[in-house]
Amino acid sequence: MKEHWILTGLLSLMGIGGITPHHATTGHGTAWLGSDTTGNKSYSGLIFEQTHIIPSSWGIKSVLFNSTGTKLYALNLENMYISEFSQASKKQIRLFNFSPTKARGLDYRSHQKIPSFAEKPVEACFSHHDKILWVSLHNSEGIIPLPLDSAWRGQSAASSVRNKVVYLSHQGTQVKDTLLVPLIQTGKTPKVIAKTADNRYLLVSNWTSKTVSILKINDTLAPYGKKIATISTSAIPRGIAVDDKNSSTYVGIMGGNSIIRINNKTWKVEKRFTVPQNPRHLVTDNLGRLFISFNAVSEIACMATSTGRILFTAKTHAQPRTIALSENQKFLFVTCYLGNKIDVFKINPGSFRRIFSIDCPGKPVGIALYENKDTIEAWVGNYLVGHLNVFTFKKIK
Repeated sequence: MKEHWILTGLLSLMGIGGITPHHATTGHGTAWLGSDTTGNKSYSGLIFEQTHIIPSSWGIKSVLFNSTGTKLYALNLENMYISEFSQASKKQIRLFNFSPTKARGLDYRSHQKIPSFAEKPVEACFSHHDKILWVSLHNSEGIIPLPLDSAWRGQSAASSVRNKVVYLSHQGTQVKDTLLVPLIQTGKTPKVIAKTADNRYLLVSNWTSKTVSILKINDTLAPYGKKIATISTSAIPRGIAVDDKNSSTYVGIMGGNSIIRINNKTWKVEKRFTVPQNPRHLVTDNLGRLFISFNAVSEIACMATSTGRILFTAKTHAQPRTIALSENQKFLFVTCYLGNKIDVFKINPGSFRRIFSIDCPGKPVGIALYENKDTIEAWVGNYLVGHLNVFTFKKIK
């Protein structure tokens, strides 16, 4: 198997075996990142080395690393569970299974209500030093704080708070626990959850309600958060990027063609920027720029947050979904859902340059990056196939 990986990496440099290196793209005018403490930020190039496949099941919607990069969490929307994987061993450690209850879902094509289940995990965000994983539940009209540390379990919430039942199993053992986790109402079809750096506030985009919920985090007692504000949006919201340096938050209005900027002190919308259609995912860098995936037009863009001006763009394979920014902020990784590709771009001062397009069959949607001194691992969740892909890249100066 090792020999196969090495061969695959060599073939990638020659454009063979489903990996296409690109030497130029047109240009005009961040997912959660896990890493260790020895990350090398001085690299300026990448070499694709290998692909590792981790067995799972179809239906994965998103993936994210904890802050140390030791564990990855894969949220399976359709099968209603969350898998915890070891980064080092590439094996599943624990499984959080939701107890399903009947609910009404939404058919995105017909826009009609359909029979479904309430406990379908969509996206997630950490707080409390990675002890709490906040999870949006697609048809529950709210989010839950999932305790990852046993010391945080068993704390009861107010009787007025509804609980969800989660069954926790440990891989390779007979140990099983039953968890009762409180549901905090936010809005219909909650999607992305983001946190301010001071661990004081959460923001949640509510797809069907066309709102953004603001929650104040409680560090001591369940349910660990309380909704304090609701912001109405002109159309369906999704991607959220928090700019802590400037006390602002950017939200992509995926159902339209705008991005709003929220003041994190007043929780009011202070600016609206017109952008190409269907902005889905947003990440910020430390230069005051916003990187955006545009699902409908198959494009990524770099925008100046101060003015809302699009600085440069690049075409991707069909339907770019989640994007992830490398630690040195020189590379952007893009999952292309309908294109069944992972596109990797070098970020130049005034343009994107696509350096890899890697085959990833099964509708890739979620991506999270792990970095150490020598390599970057891009962990990708595929919606229609029963596994995760881990693509490894070697850093070069």
